[in-house]
Amino acid sequence: MKKLTAAFQGERGAFSEEAARKLLGPDVVVLPCQRFEEVFQAVAMKKADAAVVPIENTLHGSIHENYDHLLRFQLPIIGETNLRIVHNLMAHGKIRFRDIRRVYSHPVALNQCLRFFAENPQIERVQFYDTAGSVKHLMENPEPGAAAIASSVAAEYYGAHIVKRSIEDDRQNFTRFFLLRREATPRPASRKGDWKTSIVFNLRNVPGALFRAMSVFALRDINLGKIESRPLRGKPWEYHFYVDFLEHVDAEVAQRALGHLGEFADAVHVLGCYPRGA
Repeated sequence: MKKLTAAFQGERGAFSEEAARKLLGPDVVVLPCQRFEEVFQAVAMKKADAAVVPIENTLHGSIHENYDHLLRFQLPIIGETNLRIVHNLMAHGKIRFRDIRRVYSHPVALNQCLRFFAENPQIERVQFYDTAGSVKHLMENPEPGAAAIASSVAAEYYGAHIVKRSIEDDRQNFTRFFLLRREATPRPASRKGDWKTSIVFNLRNVPGALFRAMSVFALRDINLGKIESRPLRGKPWEYHFYVDFLEHVDAEVAQRALGHLGEFADAVHVLGCYPRGA
């Protein structure tokens, strides 16, 4: 059986690769890309079978660029997973912690380890374009006293030595990832279990428009998991609204809600219906 190829943003060993393994199994073939746009393009142009992209982090918030790409490329969401982000301090060889003087990593990762740096003021923070990329750079260009912050998968892939594990400030640091394909997978006839549906729609800029849009779900006791707004290009101060609701899209209650929404919202589009991620 042909192995699936999954595209993701970042270097080998990135947290997105860890998410790809979680979603598609340890034998998935991965295709690292420099930019998020390239990840979507890889699937659209059939260079990859699937894409794994982060959509939000519990501390950092939403990845707005990927919301825009969801609408632009319209690759259906077929799955999701929540990955706990564990930041590890790693270095080349058997360097001792007391000898570390500078640490490379992505700015977001550095900012999620502020307590560590406050407790170790002798260590300089150095911003790098990617967490896994900082480990790759360190292993290819060893520096005395230098270390990096990244995932354990990056340490495994590049052969780095983990000096300290789990140095992040908040252990409740999770990133939610979407699994995308060119075509939606057939949904089972049974709608039992935890399902989530993601949609996007536009509203005319009139009083009460958003209240009416949300009421179509509230009136039917449909729980919302997420709402995000993004600017509507060419129409200043108007927005696309992205909503996740906790119901199977084919359920009668969901169909009634979407039909009601379509009475006053423009361009209601289902981005995907998928099992709720763990």
